[in-house]
Amino acid sequence: MADIRVELAGLRFRNPILTAAGPKSKDGMTLLSAAAGGAGGLVAKTVSIRPAEVPRPNMSALGSGRVASQRGLLNAELWSEIPLERWLEREYAIALSSGLPLIASVGYTPEEVAELAPRIVDTGVHAIEFSTHYVGGHRKIARALREAADVPIFAKLSPKVDVSDVAKEIEPFVDGFVAINTYGPCLRIDIETGKPTLGSDNGYGWMSGAALRPIALRCVADIAKSVNKPVIGVGGVGSGEDAIEFFMAGAQMVQICTAAILKGDTVYGQVAKEVKDWLDTHGHNSLEDIRGIALPCLRDNKPQKPPAEVDLERCTLCGLCPKSCVYDAITLDRENEVLIIDAEKCAGCGLCVTVCPQHALSLKS
Repeated sequence: MADIRVELAGLRFRNPILTAAGPKSKDGMTLLSAAAGGAGGLVAKTVSIRPAEVPRPNMSALGSGRVASQRGLLNAELWSEIPLERWLEREYAIALSSGLPLIASVGYTPEEVAELAPRIVDTGVHAIEFSTHYVGGHRKIARALREAADVPIFAKLSPKVDVSDVAKEIEPFVDGFVAINTYGPCLRIDIETGKPTLGSDNGYGWMSGAALRPIALRCVADIAKSVNKPVIGVGGVGSGEDAIEFFMAGAQMVQICTAAILKGDTVYGQVAKEVKDWLDTHGHNSLEDIRGIALPCLRDNKPQKPPAEVDLERCTLCGLCPKSCVYDAITLDRENEVLIIDAEKCAGCGLCVTVCPQHALSLKS
């Protein structure tokens, strides 16, 4: 049975699934609900010197129903609307009563984080994450926080910076990295009204959820290849398989926000269970067995044309691959119950491999 407990920066987590700074970590009781839902640790919503004045409406699904969970959200959320004093006097204490490690999130300028950190540490939080939220000045903020706090510090990076360069620049001041923040600005129009779906300036919002995951994975891998500090992945994790991708890209843990908004608090425990089940099914004892195994494959590759091949024992003749093959290289012969791949036509693009739900297709190495 796989052990999915994690030790990171001296903190011990019961599983690798954390909340993320956002609406589902907006106060102490919300964080307790996440703990009850199976989270392995808690990250509170970002606080700053003053409470935020958030526009309304400030969240918009990228689709409806199940489509929303497959795509994600736009949001015009800011930092916490709750006054700092209430966090210091009440909210952190409520979250700490869960018994789970609690990571506070702070922003944004060097002067602000230097003022906030000692007061927050005094409440008993176990670590601090800082978000630059596109304000820049990473090194100055990291240095100011390091000088003001004696707990582990994690830097949450924007996808709009060169994460490798920034990670190397601030590595001396932090204990790890969180990648990534939301991406934007983006825009969505309600075609029934002709108006933007968000009430922010210009209707702009920042993208989160499943659509963000490929960007987040790339950033996690870039950081993991560049520095020797832990990385926490965040951006589009909604299943155990999503989390496994992040671990293979070098992440030690993952955070969840959008999936918890769309699916509820039980998603934390569900993802943790799916991770454990996947490890068990694939014969692994712990997350360390798979962490970073994709990184050696991330290199400059010479163009090749490996033809696809099919495992007929796994193939269910569902018909997805012939439909998706733009080279007309795949034929489904239902009469003889066989899938035929024309090696001359096959361009080795790999699309069929990724659409196959049974993992019956592969490319010859």
